[in-house]
Amino acid sequence: MPRTVSIVPHTHWDREWYWPFERFRMRLVDLLDDLLPRLEADPAYAHFMLDGQMAVVDDHLEIRPEAEATLRRLAADGRLAMGPWYVLMDEFLVSGETIVRDLQMGLRRAADFGGAMEVGYLPDMFGHVAQMPQILRRAGLAHAVVWRGVPLAVDRSGFWWEAPDGSTVRAEYLPEGYGNGASLPDTGVELVEMVRRFEATHGEMLTGPILWMNGTDHLMPQPQLARLVAEANAAQDDYRLVITGLADHVASAPVDGLPRWRGELRSGARANLLMGVASNRVDVKQGAARAERTLERMAEPLSALFLPAGRWPRAFLDRAWRQVVLDAAHDSSCACSVDEVVDAVLARYADALDIADGLVERAVDALARSITEAGPTIVNPSPRARAALVELDLAGDLAPEGTQQLAVGGGTTVIEDLSRRGCVQVVQRALDEFPNMHRADVVVRADGTLVVTIEHDPSARDRRYAGSVKADVAALAEADPDGSAVVMITAPPSQRVLARVEVPGLGWAPWKAAPLPSDIEPVTASPTDGGGAIVANGVVTLTVDPGDGTFALADGVGARSTTGLGRLVDDGDGGDTYNWSPPALDPASTVDRPDTVAVRIVEEGPLRGLVEVRSTLRIPEAVVDGRRVGAVRTEVVTTLGVRAGSPLVTVTTELDNRSRDHRLRTWLPLPERAVTSEAECAFAVVERGTVAEGGPTERPLPTYPSRRFVGAGGLVVVHEGLLEYELVDLAPAGRADTAGTGPSAGALALTLLRCTGMLSNGPMSMRPLPAGPEVATAGAQLEGRHVLRYGVALRPDDGTALASVALPLVDELSLPLLTAWAPGGGHLPAAGSALVVEGAEVSAVLREDGHLVLRAFEATGSPATMRVPGRTGTVVDLRGATLAPFTGELTLGPWEIVTVRLDEPA
Repeated sequence: MPRTVSIVPHTHWDREWYWPFERFRMRLVDLLDDLLPRLEADPAYAHFMLDGQMAVVDDHLEIRPEAEATLRRLAADGRLAMGPWYVLMDEFLVSGETIVRDLQMGLRRAADFGGAMEVGYLPDMFGHVAQMPQILRRAGLAHAVVWRGVPLAVDRSGFWWEAPDGSTVRAEYLPEGYGNGASLPDTGVELVEMVRRFEATHGEMLTGPILWMNGTDHLMPQPQLARLVAEANAAQDDYRLVITGLADHVASAPVDGLPRWRGELRSGARANLLMGVASNRVDVKQGAARAERTLERMAEPLSALFLPAGRWPRAFLDRAWRQVVLDAAHDSSCACSVDEVVDAVLARYADALDIADGLVERAVDALARSITEAGPTIVNPSPRARAALVELDLAGDLAPEGTQQLAVGGGTTVIEDLSRRGCVQVVQRALDEFPNMHRADVVVRADGTLVVTIEHDPSARDRRYAGSVKADVAALAEADPDGSAVVMITAPPSQRVLARVEVPGLGWAPWKAAPLPSDIEPVTASPTDGGGAIVANGVVTLTVDPGDGTFALADGVGARSTTGLGRLVDDGDGGDTYNWSPPALDPASTVDRPDTVAVRIVEEGPLRGLVEVRSTLRIPEAVVDGRRVGAVRTEVVTTLGVRAGSPLVTVTTELDNRSRDHRLRTWLPLPERAVTSEAECAFAVVERGTVAEGGPTERPLPTYPSRRFVGAGGLVVVHEGLLEYELVDLAPAGRADTAGTGPSAGALALTLLRCTGMLSNGPMSMRPLPAGPEVATAGAQLEGRHVLRYGVALRPDDGTALASVALPLVDELSLPLLTAWAPGGGHLPAAGSALVVEGAEVSAVLREDGHLVLRAFEATGSPATMRVPGRTGTVVDLRGATLAPFTGELTLGPWEIVTVRLDEPA
């Protein structure tokens, strides 16, 4: 019986990469202008796949709206495959919720054309997250098609891929990528020989029909395909070549006797993993983290919970999510693109963040106006109850009980020697910059001098007199423009204080002056001999070494400690946006000690202690001809913070980068040596060893991504947008095997900056072949000022799951409590919670079709019961289909993701 060869015509479409988006779109329009009439005219050209992403369709229709009817007709006839994604995202560099929204957007848009291709098509992602099988199954997809990341342990082109929760899909591996059939010969006989060589090369690895992907990057349709297939079938009996769709191929693929792989796919054994995309262009990674965090964890849930259902800002949220999802495309989020593309990516993230910030303000204001009691109100966007710090602006100059005073203002400013014409400008600016006006006087002295007195009150909440004051001053100035004038601006004493507030999850509470609870020790900060500093809060003790600027941590019970944290290590980078690579002729050149160090205590407590470490490094200027050359004196300012009651030490590192071709990392020694790390990725925590699996075209390098936190050897590191880490300071521990075990590590290195000037480079030590066009990318050198934030804590030695320790620290680092002024007279109590979720980590709270929708997941790897007290509803899949009733609680398996459509409370 002849072996079937499934030929899938397609194009792989990068929306933006080595050209900006509009240039690529011109080619896309050309492609579809040719393809659509060809499909209609030639039934033998049976099928074409639009790369599994609906953005291709929408990008075309913006230019050719008249093509929509043709697209619908061809899709309905099974001639065009669309979706299921909106874009082909990178799975490690965006949040799990972004992946879900990408899939949902793609499925919804494909439904407008008759439905999506029922395959989780993942052709060019730089590795795959462990939870992807569960995400696909939650959307009703039973198959995945993958290329990069498949390890050598998978020895068949078909295998079962299992998520941490046990969800399984059948995965089809593309041994030569998505372009093994891209090049077509002149005759059918030659096409058969190409298939024969492919079969001989891969031998027993190939299971069932051979998948022949007739397409590659931006490839135009090949009209000779149907003729060649007919010739090939007529010329021999060994193969039966069929032009078909990917869904039809995987539906008939064998399922018996397949190998099984559980977890993420991050091997470079057979295809380049391009792991350096996690560390290039930190500005893009920070932009993604801020936009996703503000949209997912603040704007959307607060709007859903604190705005009336009829005021749900769907259009604004759809706009923000579209920007985030477009940026999730792998060449965009990975920043392995030309500078013009990265500028567009940053602009879209900024656009989404701006929308999200505006929606947060509206939701918090709506809540404040609904509260019965007047006064300062603190809002907690986290589902966890929190005792955290907020900064408040208060009247007076005496710090209330239990607060820490940060600044004092007030007094009188006199601006003299003004003309009346100039007085108009001063008054205008004063009223614009200081909108809270208690009283204003406008008089003309006997000598003709215009005197304007403005009194500001920080507690005032209206500007009743501003318009009349401006009008009076303007009229007097018009009468005598050159007359003399004086402006006196008086503000009562005011202060900014730090306060500690306890707020329920997804709720609010008033601030009232009160002493620290008796079980919370105040923070103390004091200098040490030799110019260092020590900061303690009873939970953790921070000691700063004045010799090298590093710091030590010890917990409050003496169980764990470590020293030498924060050592800055800078090495050269002869690579590109895809891969770090040491300079060819200078591979071991590093800078790991500062020239000078100065330590200064900035805040002494009692709620927060801050220590500034100002150091200078001599970082080489660039890599030239394989060697690091020159030296740039670089000042690095690191601020270390300790807060009352918290084990977290916050670290903010600021520098003006004026060097090129280098990688700057902070080394964080571990309390105990470790052979594995645990890191957060989409909806899971994954464990990794100290070795990686490489191949002939990419050397193994165990630098790994983490979404928001990573832990190893008793140390927990949380961050915002610093995605790459590596276990370093390795000690031999025998031969490492491919399962990921290997030598123990004494430290964790967190990448702060990786600066390179090439999109793709030629031969280099980590990768002998280019990964893309060799195009200069000056922006990827990251010259300029950077602010980099992370936090470190000692992990309790009590068996607590890493996520249970790290997730509250993530909130402390990057999810601030919000402040509002409640005018009073509303219907809500002074404190409360809009939604209580227990026993699971919340991924999303939003409104769909008038219902409140909750998405959550088990985050510790142990069975749990999720409770939502007082609420009922239905469990639904990612397409909204009902799966089961929800009666207020639900048993979750380890790592299980669940979506619940909640009924409105009675």
